Amino acid sequence: MTGVFVTFDGPGAAGKSTLIRAVADALTRRGIAPVTTCSPTRTPLGDQLRAGTHTYRGMAMACLIAGDRHHQLVTEIEPAITAGRIVLCDRFLPSSLVLQGGIDGIDSDVIWHLHRGIWTPDLAILLRAEVPVLEHRLALRGAHSRYEQQPGSSRTESELFATVAADLRRKGWPIAEVDTTRRSCENIAAMLVDHILHLHTRRTSA
Repeated sequence: MTGVFVTFDGPGAAGKSTLIRAVADALTRRGIAPVTTCSPTRTPLGDQLRAGTHTYRGMAMACLIAGDRHHQLVTEIEPAITAGRIVLCDRFLPSSLVLQGGIDGIDSDVIWHLHRGIWTPDLAILLRAEVPVLEHRLALRGAHSRYEQQPGSSRTESELFATVAADLRRKGWPIAEVDTTRRSCENIAAMLVDHILHLHTRRTSA
């Protein structure tokens, strides 16, 4: 497989969606149009999960999210990687470890078991920002889920993602932590694009 799989995770309002658009645009300008996807997916199940965080909780949400992700792997990610494409995914397993694990209380071993067979990304980007900045951004754009509506969500998610990042690094995941507090989206995107293209060149020339 000659493609490259890149995931973006982090607390609410860290800038995942904005950064993915910037990276996708920069790659396209350099002649490589990536495949962009997200979790939950833009499928009937994914749309239901995105709108239903108050309805689905605990083990139910963990199972549904994992099922959606397995479907995404088979129908979107694997075909694109096999075809040599660069895939950019907004949220992946790290978010499940934080949201369904750390916040909803599902044991991390259960999260890992539900995701058995899910690929390790070629690059797992974990965004972070100072908590007051996250809170300000979140207030401006509004909460997207019950996770973001909980008091102190920015601090809670930031601490959980830091723990998950350290754990994934110990497990051998290629983690890149990026602080979005003050750096411009364009500057971060340019740095990431160079790294992603290096991975893609190395993969295609192997």
